[in-house]
Amino acid sequence: MAPSTGEDVPQVHGIADPDEGSNYRYYVLALLTIAATFSIADRLVLSILLEDIKAEFALSDTQLGLLTGLAFSFFYVTVGFPVARLADRANRKNIVAVALAFYSGMTALCGAAVGFWSLFLARMGVGIGEGGSGPPAVSILADYFKKHELARAMSVHTLGATIGTGGGLIAGGVLASMFGWRMAFVILGIPGIILGLVIYFTLREPPRGRYSPPEINQEQTSLLQTARSFMGNAVLMRACIAWALVTTIGYAMAIWLAPIMLRNFELDTANVGLILGLTFIAGGIPGPLLGGYLVDKLTRFDPRWRSWIPAISALACLPFYYLCLTAGSLPAFLGFFAVGYLFFLLQNGPSISIIQTYTTSGERAMAFAFALLINNLLGQAVGPAIIGFLSDTFQPTYGNAALNYAVLGICLIAGVLAFGFYMWAASAIRDVEAKLSPV
Repeated sequence: MAPSTGEDVPQVHGIADPDEGSNYRYYVLALLTIAATFSIADRLVLSILLEDIKAEFALSDTQLGLLTGLAFSFFYVTVGFPVARLADRANRKNIVAVALAFYSGMTALCGAAVGFWSLFLARMGVGIGEGGSGPPAVSILADYFKKHELARAMSVHTLGATIGTGGGLIAGGVLASMFGWRMAFVILGIPGIILGLVIYFTLREPPRGRYSPPEINQEQTSLLQTARSFMGNAVLMRACIAWALVTTIGYAMAIWLAPIMLRNFELDTANVGLILGLTFIAGGIPGPLLGGYLVDKLTRFDPRWRSWIPAISALACLPFYYLCLTAGSLPAFLGFFAVGYLFFLLQNGPSISIIQTYTTSGERAMAFAFALLINNLLGQAVGPAIIGFLSDTFQPTYGNAALNYAVLGICLIAGVLAFGFYMWAASAIRDVEAKLSPV
């Protein structure tokens, strides 16, 4: 179907839809992408500050893994469900605005920590706020962009993760070097509060489900019916597990690369933040854009490409990550990581588009929250803690390289498993599409 020219403005609940086909949707996409940037920056800035915090509070790698993982993820995923449930029937842009301002304030509060437990609690607060931002944001985008545009829109949105990761590392490293790690948290938290106000006053709530086909366009059902719908949705279940597995790779690299560089190369925090942040951006920007472009083009011929591209991505990044983590020089370390990161991010937008495409309009936010539950419990709560434990275990034998081997082992296992689940999801997509468009 060709994109609307705006001449055939559709009727939504009997009312003409003024946003259909307009450029306002790109403003919405830009705002929500910037919000995603702050979300990831606030979440991952801790990575560049880990060594300073470890030294001041005398923490182990296992405790660092808990701070980066469980402290954030437990409330991130549990709060995400009731907020997503609300977002499937209430005003989504208001929820995003409030959540953004809250988690930005909690990021600033991390700077007041006096030990492990106070920092743990502040990180829980960041998780509570961020749990309310992601599901309603992607649900909004699904109502501003048509099905054949959605993978590209989601890929642009995921650029926020790339820019937030790189920008958080750069800003965190520079600010920590200039003012200390505490003020780095405080300064990074302020802009998100301002953006929350901008979203509240300038973003328009779109008509819910305006681009969904009749088969999957329905109002919110009961919680029990929604749960049954998810359990019976083979595409959703397989894609969620696959995305969680591949996200385990992403968090492993994003959280632990800065400590690896500080332990293996003669660099200070500011230089690591700048160099690694620029590398994240260099490898990360083309990956999501290319993945979204390929999927939106190739799914016109076969809808299974929506899952095949992520499957390829999960395997293609692994050789480059292996070369990165075993490299003996800094240029090789950074170069191999940048290429691997490009391949890794091919999957991000397409993975989200699977979840939004194969769920009903009355359960999209809840479906994304469900995906984040599996995603974060495995990728951010369990993964970093296991890596920290393995690093402590390997330390007597491998010294500074112990963390490298711990990260590498988790990435290899997760990548191979993710490939299998994406391919399994592709077979479910074939079955669903056959029912929607019988020959």
